[in-house]
Amino acid sequence: MRFEGRTCIVTGAASGIGRATALQLAQEGARLALVDRNATELASVAATLPRPDEHTAHVLDIGDEEMVRSCVADVLAAHGHIDVLCNNAGIASTKGAAVEQDLSEWIRVMEVNVFGAMLFMKHAGAAMITAGRGAIVNTASVAGIRAGAGGNAYSASKAAVINMTQTGACDFGAFGIRVNAVCPGLIETGMTKPIFDKARELGKEDRLGARCELRRYGHPEEVARVIAFLASDDASYVTGQAIPVDGGNTASLNLPGMKV
Repeated sequence: MRFEGRTCIVTGAASGIGRATALQLAQEGARLALVDRNATELASVAATLPRPDEHTAHVLDIGDEEMVRSCVADVLAAHGHIDVLCNNAGIASTKGAAVEQDLSEWIRVMEVNVFGAMLFMKHAGAAMITAGRGAIVNTASVAGIRAGAGGNAYSASKAAVINMTQTGACDFGAFGIRVNAVCPGLIETGMTKPIFDKARELGKEDRLGARCELRRYGHPEEVARVIAFLASDDASYVTGQAIPVDGGNTASLNLPGMKV
């Protein structure tokens, strides 16, 4: 019960890693403010959590600062304080050469993946500064560490999240607030569904994740457990770090033909 008596905001809580994180934190005693733009799925998640009456749901576009500001105010009014922020909401981008990229897609990816995380860090972080404590965990990606794991806009946005985590740790550290990130590898979620569907259609599911050191893809719950660790007092002296949760994918060059 590492989060008993603590209020945690989880963005992107309606599906995938966000949903798994919400369940993990709730199982450990947290009161949750669940954030997503999908009202139906958000309500479904809220209903499945332990102690459903303790949690609140907030439907909004995280790229809209006024909506984020209002959400944080509502969380404070409902729960009294904010102890943990898990910035998980994100969208993917299409793959293709740089000369084929659409500026409007880049702008939308940055609005959600970077600006949305920044806005919650800004407004929830202000409440944490007042309290003199807090933990922020951003969900980045191995695509922000190495090329080849996502589209150009998505990869650039996740590199920005990693850097924002580091600068955020410097900004917030003097106030007793830690800022870290997780960098998932290939995880089966709604975002990666097209990849998994195509592999299964071709009978190649066994090749998903085959080039990482554990020779398999990951599950949302495996990322959620690392997020919970970084958000908890067990990581009390950890800040400014971007932790790959990728089965060892970024541990080597992953050269084709080198695996046995």
